[in-house]
Amino acid sequence: MVSVLVDADGCPVVDLTIAVAKKFNLKITLLCDTAHYMQREGAETVMVSKGADAVDFVLVNRVKKGDIVVTQDYGLAAMVLAKQGFAIDQNGRWYTAENIDQLLDSRHMSKKIRQAGGRLKGPRKRQKEDNEKFERGFTELCKVATKD
Repeated sequence: MVSVLVDADGCPVVDLTIAVAKKFNLKITLLCDTAHYMQREGAETVMVSKGADAVDFVLVNRVKKGDIVVTQDYGLAAMVLAKQGFAIDQNGRWYTAENIDQLLDSRHMSKKIRQAGGRLKGPRKRQKEDNEKFERGFTELCKVATKD
């Protein structure tokens, strides 16, 4: 059975993820650290100790082939793909073998700029359209993941 695992720390689409996953009768697990604890009806919550990447390591150890992971973290997405899972971001973009290397390179370059004292523009404010894009992308991903 396909499960949906949500990197729930700071995730703006937790409720939307649960609503869509329920339509497909998928098990939903929210993973968060002690600073971001949350509970939602219809989802299991796994709380981990606060720490850098603590949630990521617990999540990647739980993911199985064919599971879906909702995350904003490119590094976590790469590990999910390596385990033959599916990964999607909060804006409905699927992480794939075709785009993950470029995304990781972009993250690496941004980190180098910040370490050198440079500043980068942050993300824009979330819009209603972002939720609609996520819902469409996640619905399609659930269809693909649940095909027999």
